[in-house]
Amino acid sequence: MKAALSTPAGERTFSRSVRLARIVLASASPRRYELLRSLGLEVEVVPSGYEEPALDGVTPEELASLHAAAKLRAVQARRAGSAILAADTVVDLDGTALGKPDDPAGAARMLVSLSGREHRVHTAFALALPGLPALHERVTTRVRFYRLTPAEIDEYVATGEPLDKAGGYGIQGRAASLVEAIEGDFYTVMGLPLARFIRAVRRSGFTLPVPNEPRLA
Repeated sequence: MKAALSTPAGERTFSRSVRLARIVLASASPRRYELLRSLGLEVEVVPSGYEEPALDGVTPEELASLHAAAKLRAVQARRAGSAILAADTVVDLDGTALGKPDDPAGAARMLVSLSGREHRVHTAFALALPGLPALHERVTTRVRFYRLTPAEIDEYVATGEPLDKAGGYGIQGRAASLVEAIEGDFYTVMGLPLARFIRAVRRSGFTLPVPNEPRLA
């Protein structure tokens, strides 16, 4: 059993660490997969099957947290005792949650609504680590788009990128040219606040693989 230590922020951390080498990702997101792999982790993809229903009476940031928690619970039922990460990203325009567009026309409408304006991106994650209660965190980043021309919107929609992304864009792809500024964590907009995830792992008494260390077979 690891001995708990107090921190100035009142968070709990531990005097001894356990190496975290593998994690189950409760998502089919290639972006989250690559971010976790960049940390040297072996990643098993187990989509949650959760349908992300619309929920009345909750804010966009609450929606992200509720969806992430539900995805975690769904995969915990199949991978009990494993390290599991679930996450959800919601684009928030003036208090309205923008999900993934249903078709190219829907993507174009979303981009028109974001053009020349600031919006917020909320990414929540739920993390289960062996022997510990689940951790739940959420990070928000502000994003401002350039004023987009109809030609810019049509050209971006034609790439097909918007169709599997909240708000109809992916900042790490061709939509980088649409973004005038961000305030906050870039990786939150990609779909996983990487620094907060790393700090949550370390705070819980686990360490990540050493850079250039051979991966497990």
